[in-house]
Amino acid sequence: MLRFAVAQDRAVVTINRRDFIRLHQQNSQHAGIIVCSEDADFSGQGQRIHDVLADEPQLAGRLIRVNRPGGKR
Repeated sequence: MLRFAVAQDRAVVTINRRDFIRLHQQNSQHAGIIVCSEDADFSGQGQRIHDVLADEPQLAGRLIRVNRPGGKR
């Protein structure tokens, strides 16, 4: 999935935290990776992603973590 996203110059949003953090550590040449805690509150999760990204001037090469309230960091 990351290879496809890189080819399309697109960021990735995923709950597959472990693998995508590792991929970012291996190579940060991507349009951005947003790793999220698994959360059944989809609306709340979407709002948290929006809020975090609203404060980010650029995603390229960045790993952004969005955690559910009260979840593990």
